[in-house]
Amino acid sequence: MSAEPAPAAAAPDPVPGPEPPAGGGEAVEHRALVLTGFGGYEKLKVQARRGADPRPGEVSVSVRACGLNFADLMARQGLYDRLPTPPVCPGMECAGTVRALGDGVRDRQVGDKVMVLARSGLWQEVVNVPASQTFPMPEGMSFEEAAALLVNYITAYMILFDFGNLRPNQSVLIHMAAGGVGTAAIQLCKTVENVTIFGTASASKHDSLKESGVAHPIDYRTMDYAEEVRKISPKGVDIVLDPLGGSDTSKAFNLLKPMGKVITYGVANLLTGQKKNLMAMAKTWWNQFSINALQLLHQNKAVCGYHLGYMDEEHELLRSVVAKLVNLYSQGKIKPKIDSVWPFDQVAEAMRQMQEKKNVGKVILVPEAPKEESKKPEN
Repeated sequence: MSAEPAPAAAAPDPVPGPEPPAGGGEAVEHRALVLTGFGGYEKLKVQARRGADPRPGEVSVSVRACGLNFADLMARQGLYDRLPTPPVCPGMECAGTVRALGDGVRDRQVGDKVMVLARSGLWQEVVNVPASQTFPMPEGMSFEEAAALLVNYITAYMILFDFGNLRPNQSVLIHMAAGGVGTAAIQLCKTVENVTIFGTASASKHDSLKESGVAHPIDYRTMDYAEEVRKISPKGVDIVLDPLGGSDTSKAFNLLKPMGKVITYGVANLLTGQKKNLMAMAKTWWNQFSINALQLLHQNKAVCGYHLGYMDEEHELLRSVVAKLVNLYSQGKIKPKIDSVWPFDQVAEAMRQMQEKKNVGKVILVPEAPKEESKKPEN
């Protein structure tokens, strides 16, 4: 669920991610997380890599923090089609400091603190990326917050406002409401007047959800969330954010009020364990929601599909969304919620935290275990 804005005119094709070129430039050895093959947590290993100086149009970034996304869990199992074939360095977002500039780069300086968005390749201590894939960090933001912003908040913003057209006095159902996109979506809903939020999560997270602004937390493990929504709002809701897929998309569609919208942006139902589960895949695809245009005509409802990984060419659109998010952050209206921070060496534990849905907010990876004195905010 990530993407990369188009590179600067002088930059070479960045599609595979910031893999170092095979020669040219002074070699820099650094640590990287490498997916050696598809499967369980053990498939990710810390390896030494040799990079090079940035090419024309690129910047070299010393990485301080990386975001872990649900798509990374799917990529590990071979379920994410935007990841190159292993061995490959995953990672769709990171934050750090510009350490060197390639020829032709005018809008970045050495020492700039930046957020980076790419299709893959960012779970490394040093990355070379087109300057156009970097975004200046706002004043007062920590590297951990910056690594938690781009993927989740761009996704939540575009779903709610570009597709969802969220307006005052409407209602929204947010699945996986305590996760990265869920947390972002709740905060963004709170920027609109009198929006009623329904959120599904395990019971242990309900107090946290209520504090963050969810009016109606629902324990999806012990009750039928559709029935619970209907008890409170018999007509249903205006918008459903659907990261689940399968039969849950049908439930979402049936929960919509007239003129309502379901935006599907993931297939989390495919993940049932450490490794690919063929039965879960078959069940999910068998139950996948399908509707034709004529049926939509009669229903007065909309179905939208969103995948940040396929927004590669929409760099102006993405840059405008990031500008809006940075503005909201600077106003104090949004603030990434960090669940936990894990060094590269503990990537398995970090992934388990997310896959077992223990996290409330964003799971962050950092190259080294944080030292006590470095745990203070960066700015």
